[in-house]
Amino acid sequence: MSTPITHGPPHDGVAHQGRHGPLQVGESVLLIDHKSRRYLQTLTPHQEFHSHAGPLEHDRLIGAEPGSTHRTTKGLTFTVFRPTLSDLVFKMPRGAQVIYPKDLGPILMLADIAPGVDVLESGVGSGALSAAMLRAGANVTGYELRDDFARRAQLNVARSVGPEAAARYTVQLRDVYEGIDLPAGGGFDRVVLDLPEPWQVVPHLRGALRPGGIVLAYTPSIMQASQFREALGEAGLVMAETLEVLHRTWKVDGAAVRPDHRMVAHTAFLTHARMPSTAERTLPPPATEALDKSAG
Repeated sequence: MSTPITHGPPHDGVAHQGRHGPLQVGESVLLIDHKSRRYLQTLTPHQEFHSHAGPLEHDRLIGAEPGSTHRTTKGLTFTVFRPTLSDLVFKMPRGAQVIYPKDLGPILMLADIAPGVDVLESGVGSGALSAAMLRAGANVTGYELRDDFARRAQLNVARSVGPEAAARYTVQLRDVYEGIDLPAGGGFDRVVLDLPEPWQVVPHLRGALRPGGIVLAYTPSIMQASQFREALGEAGLVMAETLEVLHRTWKVDGAAVRPDHRMVAHTAFLTHARMPSTAERTLPPPATEALDKSAG
């Protein structure tokens, strides 16, 4: 088994992404122009945002209210907001392919990610899924093979959800195919996988995933999903289901109402299942009278 190297929360001076009150130095903000184009900026004193519309000083945005409108030197306007997690996911630096918001929401529901839940995630990629689960209140342990991905995920998470959530996040450099180390509590409540061969993890789930726990795999290919389902069945996991999520927006302009010509269709299949209890259970024999009525 590979020797784990743990990355704790990064300390890069990134400010907590506030949720209320005026915009602060170090916050990420979203600038939106009159054509709904979006630009992500980190507020820094004495710096400017430059675009086709002319410069806009960060100092004018620091201390402003979210939703306020500001003019550039050319007289064009930008509206400033705090970005949503979805905005940050689309704009975050990445090495690996990011899991997009249309799948992040369903993953949180299917895996039942909630406050206090202990999650093993492998691999962490750019940290988009990690950030979503941390924001939902989970404690996340990540397994990642590449050091550059692990460091980028830690930084993206800190910028997306702030230091309190980042304190519940660790990333270990290790191969989940070789095994799973149990946390202090004796097991994980959830195992979430974004790997080429998630079926290789299934033999390690017994003992690592608590009874009643949920495993979920994100797989681009249906053949990956099929092989994962086969491994789940052989290992005795139950309630397995595979689905995909399609995202189609609509044009709504007065009387012109129709689906948009483009949509975000297939990205990946989501397969989830539950771990049954390993405890021996002795059921009382059925009553003879009940059997007779059933036979009749």
